Amino acid sequence: MSCNDDFLEEYPLVSISDGNYWNTANDLKIYANRFYNYISSGDNQILFFPLYQDWTLGPYGLDADLGSDTQIAIDYNRRLNGETVVPASGSGWAISDWSTLRSLNYFMANYEKVTESWDLCKQYVGEILFFRTMFYFDKLIKFGDVPYSSTLLYNDSPLLFESRTPRDQLVDSLMRDMDIAVDYLPERTSTWTGRLTKETAMLLQARIALYEGTWEKYHEIKNTPFKVNGSNGSRFIQKAAEVSGALMSLAESNGRTGLANVGVKDGYNLLFKQKDYSANPEVLFWRKFEAGVIFSRIAGQLATGGGRGLTKKMVDSYLCIDGKPIGVSPLYQGDKDLKTIVINRDPRMNQTICVNDSMHIEYYQWGTYFDHPRFVSETSGDRAPTGYQLYKGHEGDRDEAQGLAASCGLIYFRYAEALLIYAEARAELNLINQNDIDRTINALRERAEMPPEAMLNMNNIIQDPNNIEFPSLSPLINEIRRERKIELACEGFRRDDIYRWAVADELIKGYLPKGAVWEQWRDYPSLIDGFDDAWSILPVDEEGYICVYKNYPAVANTGYNFNLDRDYLQPLPTQELTLNQNLKQNPGW
Repeated sequence: MSCNDDFLEEYPLVSISDGNYWNTANDLKIYANRFYNYISSGDNQILFFPLYQDWTLGPYGLDADLGSDTQIAIDYNRRLNGETVVPASGSGWAISDWSTLRSLNYFMANYEKVTESWDLCKQYVGEILFFRTMFYFDKLIKFGDVPYSSTLLYNDSPLLFESRTPRDQLVDSLMRDMDIAVDYLPERTSTWTGRLTKETAMLLQARIALYEGTWEKYHEIKNTPFKVNGSNGSRFIQKAAEVSGALMSLAESNGRTGLANVGVKDGYNLLFKQKDYSANPEVLFWRKFEAGVIFSRIAGQLATGGGRGLTKKMVDSYLCIDGKPIGVSPLYQGDKDLKTIVINRDPRMNQTICVNDSMHIEYYQWGTYFDHPRFVSETSGDRAPTGYQLYKGHEGDRDEAQGLAASCGLIYFRYAEALLIYAEARAELNLINQNDIDRTINALRERAEMPPEAMLNMNNIIQDPNNIEFPSLSPLINEIRRERKIELACEGFRRDDIYRWAVADELIKGYLPKGAVWEQWRDYPSLIDGFDDAWSILPVDEEGYICVYKNYPAVANTGYNFNLDRDYLQPLPTQELTLNQNLKQNPGW
């Protein structure tokens, strides 16, 4: 009775309480901030914008880590070989794996309590919708159908005991959310804020729409167990074309977004080794690092190969500078060594792999250059197993690499992807024309310093009849897919492309990856101690190419044993199927 009202109405000082939160737009901003760094505590981490601090190549090793035909690690990928097993629990479906969704929906259930001007608030609502869409896209890639919830759930909520939302219905919901996010988020300005923008949201929306649209289309064509009954994906492909086209129009109208380094020598490679992207027109969203504050460990791994290497299949995909594949171009000089294989080839090849030409910097402080692949090392994670060592993303700062405190910026979204999405979607809809090709594929080739004769003419596409990656598809679709493969090399897109195109039967099943010609390093001068011993025991196939997995019994004789009726999606844990018998297991498990 003797206490005053102010004392009795104190609220918690260290945690969010509905009693003293949700008052200002700044409250919304602070709540949204956590998701820019969000890492869940579950078995299968949800990484919105990962730091890649733990001894990896960062995004430049994802094609190997996730499993693809273009980049491999020293050990073979278990999922590609059909060795995944049904887990008892966790694996992306534990309580902790869904806690992020509750946090996002908690915001959506409370933001309307804020009484400040809507113009001050809507940006943060858009950000949360963006993050929720990223959360569900991660689940879609892993599991296909998943329960969709846009509201808070409790222990007795009916949704917890219902079946999964069909994937096409899930993506319909994601498209609606992203329509709102695109409307609410601001356009990028000349001042970098570190926050999401309209352009970034448009790119994510187009990416998801193309993923789902082509998944539905090609799994239906091949009649796989993963097709979506009653939906052929056309509405999502149309959405991908519309959104990516709108992004291109926005970029062209405001002049703040576009391809970077056009007309700059080695501009493609330079794009991936900058410390600051604040003024870069191509990089829509990125992470800034600063020595002593927040840093990555990517540089040290890039300098040594990081235990990954590009495959012969990837290297053979680069066109010659006459625009023809290596199998039919008179300009192709062969692959006897690294210096020869890049002659007369798409310049992006020479800017993606290390070549011993006294131009590929190793450490600029020492003025040293790449001399040979890292076959010998104290740890396997430092080696380049195929002989095609990654150069893309390597900035050559020895002090940062050895100090494990690299400050090279980390790209998450770049405008080039929007051009590739637009070209592919328009081609899939049979709407593409030469102007579309010039604005997209040829714009990328021009930035890469390809000469005029290498530009893509949709009415005069020259193919190698003995090496067409997708023989059942049109030459144009093949070339658009090739361009995507080249432009986005080693950036983590290839696995998802293989799965959405339903081409594991063509690219993965029975595939045994090869590397460079082994013989080229015999009696090679100026090599470090131990190189000859390490090189001499490399597994080699009957044609003389490094065959990294030749001595792995599980894949050596048959290549990857990918189960086409099962391995496109991951299994649900048995515990979850017991708790909710309406969930049902994914096909083949």
